[in-house]
Parts: sequence; structure tokens; C-alpha cells
Amino acid sequence: MIDTDVLDTGLGDADDDDFDETVEVDDSQLPAHRYMDRELSWLAFNQRVLELAEDPALPVLERANFLAIFASNLDEFFMVRVAGLKRRIMTGLAVPTNVGRAPADVLADISESAHALQLRHARVWLDLVQPALTDAGIEVVTWAELSDDERASLYEYFQAQVFPVLMPLAVDPAHPFPYISGLSLNLAIRIRNAKTGRQEFARLKVPPMLPRFVEVPGSSASGRARYLPLEQLIAHHLGDLFPGMEILEHHTFRLTRNEDVVIEEDETENLIQALEAELLRRRFGPPIRLEVTEEMDDVTLDLLIDELEVTAQEVYRLPGPLDLRGLFDLAKIDRPELHYPAHVPVTATAFQPAEQNGRADLFAAIRKGDVLVHHPYESFTTSVVAFLEQAARDPHVLAIKQTLYRTSGDSPIVQALIDAAERGKQVLALVEVKARFDEAANIVWARKLEKAGVHVVYGLVGLKTHCKLLHVIREEDGMLRSYSHIGTGNYNPKTSRLYEDFGLFTADEQVGRDLTRLFNELSGYAIEKKFKRLLVAPLHLRKGLLRLIEKERRNALEGKPAHIRIKVNSMVDEQIIDALYRASQAGVRVDVWVRGICSLRLGLEGVSENITVRSILGRYLEHSRIFAFANDGDPQVYIGSADMMHRNLDRRVEALVRVVAPAQVKELIDFFDLALSDGTSSWRLQPSGDWERHSVGADGKPLIDLQDRTMLQVQRRRRGRAVR
Repeated sequence: MIDTDVLDTGLGDADDDDFDETVEVDDSQLPAHRYMDRELSWLAFNQRVLELAEDPALPVLERANFLAIFASNLDEFFMVRVAGLKRRIMTGLAVPTNVGRAPADVLADISESAHALQLRHARVWLDLVQPALTDAGIEVVTWAELSDDERASLYEYFQAQVFPVLMPLAVDPAHPFPYISGLSLNLAIRIRNAKTGRQEFARLKVPPMLPRFVEVPGSSASGRARYLPLEQLIAHHLGDLFPGMEILEHHTFRLTRNEDVVIEEDETENLIQALEAELLRRRFGPPIRLEVTEEMDDVTLDLLIDELEVTAQEVYRLPGPLDLRGLFDLAKIDRPELHYPAHVPVTATAFQPAEQNGRADLFAAIRKGDVLVHHPYESFTTSVVAFLEQAARDPHVLAIKQTLYRTSGDSPIVQALIDAAERGKQVLALVEVKARFDEAANIVWARKLEKAGVHVVYGLVGLKTHCKLLHVIREEDGMLRSYSHIGTGNYNPKTSRLYEDFGLFTADEQVGRDLTRLFNELSGYAIEKKFKRLLVAPLHLRKGLLRLIEKERRNALEGKPAHIRIKVNSMVDEQIIDALYRASQAGVRVDVWVRGICSLRLGLEGVSENITVRSILGRYLEHSRIFAFANDGDPQVYIGSADMMHRNLDRRVEALVRVVAPAQVKELIDFFDLALSDGTSSWRLQPSGDWERHSVGADGKPLIDLQDRTMLQVQRRRRGRAVR
């Protein structure tokens, strides 16, 4: 049974009477095994990233970058998802699984898939991307491939820049096995004492502050830049570190630890102190993955397994260099022809200044009507940042309220809030310090805001504040007017250049009242109120979406137009998925556009025939969340921050805003139409659970690239305005 009552979504009063009752749901009509495993689905997502690295049609430095993204993604997957599963199993906690399988079996499947993917990742580098880089004049070489002069030059670099920061740690009765930090690259070294003949073991950490790939001095002058992995440079000079010792074996290894943060907020009086203590504990989390080079000898491997207390299942033997995150640095090489063509975001049409070199009045533009901006095609700097900076210096602005999930201390967002506070405005920053892996940085700049006089609050106990909200109160003609921004992405100028997101600016009074109420509740206590133009989690968002889906199902049964389109990062929540299944059974066309995890199962007879699932990956990270419902010819469209996951719907403060301007509704629906067209390149989920890439048409020509086409459309809109 699903309760879909007591919700005001702004859908209209007269037509909502049908939905004020509880909806009886018969789940017996749905098959038991109707969900895909979320962890395996995530690994399938990372495989799609790897397929981009395999694509010879992409610029080779972008392919190297995708290899680094794959490696970074997989590290986080182990540190959080695998670590969380293991922790719950070891502590006897229930392990949530929607596939009806034992947790140990799930871990075994994860291990099998992850082993295969890591081997494939290594081979893509060795067999495809590294040779392609060599052909382009960028060589990653071994020590054996260097000339005597190159070795001599690198030895000088080693002595001057590397040797002084190395710290070899011996293991003997007086020196216990050292602590191995998570994600560090290390050399395991076996040596023999020339005097005693005794064999010893030592660990040497590869300094993370040095370049992962060392450029061979003078090589770029010849037109062929040559790079040597840092661990090889160190390995071939171990004699300098262990004089008088015979080097028997040396091998690279890398350890991944559990870095999931768990805080019992109800039991702590000070969230910041508890978080700082937990971050310290994170460094010493138990090992969950050991990566070693494939040539490591059994004696060294057995010692590592015994000392680190890992299982054989957690050992990953890999060819080639470990830790290909280092390719992020190589991918930054200044060779424009080996990158995607440069793209400069344009200023949204509504925010373009009336005079050349003039400054736009964003308040005046927003008063004329809602403004929808699409990043990174339209500039974050000339919209969100400019709006906040104008608010900070405007003497008529009385108050600024903003949620901050991930940003940086040197961000113009943070500086604008500080400037506003120093000008005497009321400034509230709701900082989510628990944003994973950004916790330490968030604490630093939150305290910076506090010192400047900003009212900093840390949200609600037990909930992460994930919504993207900015609310400005301005005095105009003796009255107070609200200006609001609701976005799908973080207030972060750096990621805004890489993440695809939407943001809505509005002076609508309903939205202003909604945000006033919501911010008051976020800085006070529980969220209990209804909202007019927003859907807010954790109390109302799930109910609102179920209600909208149910309305489409009823429209289909009555022969009315019915269509559901959803764009999210992840589709996992069982209630939402079941509602989509029931809509499909009623004949509703359901199109899901998902970047990452998707637990929907296609090919279920009588259940999911009307559901399609697509995924699009490319130069930008598809990050926006959009929900569109046909509504019998009067489309209802929402944008916001929420994915279809338990944590977003039940354990976070999320917000979706309804887009009402007809032109903007059409823009979002047209965006869906382009993305989901058979003529657009994408991955398509198959009934088998596999993702099949469609990038070339039947005529052998490349299909439309969504991001390139969107870039072109936005530029054409701007030129069209200039012509008029």
C-alpha cells in the first residue's frame, strides 16, 4: 500500500480530488525478481566509461582522461560501496538488497566483475591508448627504453627532487610492519644483508606530491615528449637507499581501505567535532582491496596478504602500471588537437547586457520572467555567480540564504557571501559538511564564513541537505520581493564547467514563500509544511512523484495521452520503480535516461514492455535531474537535485521545482526528445541487463552527439538574438 495523499504540488486544486485517497497497490501482479543488482549496475556504468577510453574516434588525451576517471570511480566504489557491504556483514547488520540474494554472493559477483573490469582497464591502456599516445608523440617509456644520456639526466632529477623525500621503512623484529595508507602507491622490496646473508623486507611509499609521470629532460624539444613512471625511476635507484644490500625483488602494490564515514548524529552534541574524529578514524579503515603487479613473486605476495589481512578474493593482479589516476596529469598536456575542441560557455540570452561591455541587471531580467539556464553550455559565472555578486553589493538587498553542498574555499560563491555579510546584510549559509570526501574542506570554509559574520548552520540531524537553493530578499518600492534560484547541481564554479546541469531563476511569489518556509525549517527544526511549487524530501517528494506517476497510469487507462520521462543519475528506489512498472502495464510510455545505476529490469513480460532506458556519457558529466509528465496534454515538468534512491528520498533534504513557462517546458521536453531519439548516440539497456552502445547508424555514419548538438543549439539561440 502506498500513501499518496496530503500533498499540494501546485498541480491545480480542482483536478486533484481524485488523488486525495490512499491508493491500493497489488504488488502480487509484479514478479519477485524485478530489480537489477545496484552494485553490478554501477560496475556496468563504469564499463561504459571504459568503452569511451576504447573508442578510437575520440581524441587520444580524452581517452587517457577516461581511463583516469574509470580508476578514480572504481576507487570510490571500493572505499564506499564494497566497504559498506563488508562492514554490515561483519557487524551483523542487515544488508539491503533488492535482488533476494545473500550478501556474500553479491560480494562474490562484485569481485568477479571488478577483476574482469580492472584487467580490461589495464589492457586498454597497454594495447590501445598508450600506443595511440606514442603515435601522437607522447611516449610513456620503461627504464630499458631510455638512452644513457636520458638515464643520467633522470638520475640528477632523482637525486635533487625525489631521493630527499623518500622514507624506506624496514620490517624486522625492531620495526613492525608499517601502516599502509589508503590509495598510496608502494614498493615492496626484498633485500639481502651482504654481511649476514639474512633476507629482509622493506616498504617504500611513492611520494604522492611528485609528478606520477616524470618527463624525460629535454625530450619535448625533439617533438616527442617522453615520460617515465615515477615508481620505475625509484625502483632503479634502490641501491642509493639500501647501500651495501643486495636487492632481490621489488614490486609495486597499492592498498584500498574502507573510507566510508559513519556518524551517529543522535548521540553527539557537536557534529563538527564528531566528523573531525571520524575523518581521523577513516585513515585507519580496514583494507578491502590489494592491487599488485602481475609479476610479483609469491613470497612477497604472501607476506602482504598475511600482514594486511586481506583475502585472496581481495587481491587484484594487474599488468602494467598501477594507479592509472596518474593519467589525469598526462591528459592535461597542452596539445589542443588531441583534446575535445574548445568550448566557451555563452551568457544566457536573458542575462546578456543591453550594451556591449556593460553589466547586466539580473534582477531586472528575472522580474521579466523565469530564466532557465543550462550549464555548461550557458555560463555559470555570468548567471549564478553574477547573480550572487550583484546581490552582495546591492544596497536594496536585505538578506541572502543559500545551501552549499560541494564548493571550494576560494570560490567566488563563498567570497560573495562574505562580502554580503561584511556589508551588513543578513546572510545564512546552510553548509552540508557531510558531503562525502569533501568533509575536511567543507569544515575549513564553513569556519571561514562564520568568522566573516555569516550565519552558518549544518542542516537537520540525521539528514544531508542536498538541495541546491539560493534565495535573495530585496526591498523594492517599500515592499519585499523574493528572487530565487533552484538548481540541479552544486554551487561550484569548477565543476560547473564539466557537469551538465539546469538552474531556474524566478521572482515568483509562490517559490519565494516556499523557500522562505524551507530555509526557516532548515535552520530550525523539522520539515513539515506543504509547498506550492516545490516538491521537498524527505516528507513530500516521494509521495509527489508517486502521485504524478499514478495520474499518468490513470490517464492511460482512460485513453488519455500519457507519457513519463525521467532523467536522473541513479534509478534504484523500489517504490518508484514499481510505480513505473504499473504505469507501463497500463500502457504508459516510460522513458528513463540514467547516467549511472539503474535497477529497472527490462524484458519482463506484461510488466516493462513500455519502458526504455538510455544512458549518455561524453565530454560532460550528465548531472541534471528532470521529471516530465504528459498530464493529458498539459505537461508538468520538474527539475531538481534528487536521484531515485532511498537516501535522496528518505534521508536527504531535496527539492524539485516545477517549471511553468511554456517555452521552458518545451525546451526541456525537446531536450528529452533529442536525447532519447534513435538517431542520437547512447547506450541502451537490454533485457539481459547488458548495456549496448549505439554510436553508428545503419548507414555507417556517426549518430548525433547530444552534447555537441546542444552546444550548437545554444550558440544558435544567442546568434539569433543578436541578429534581431
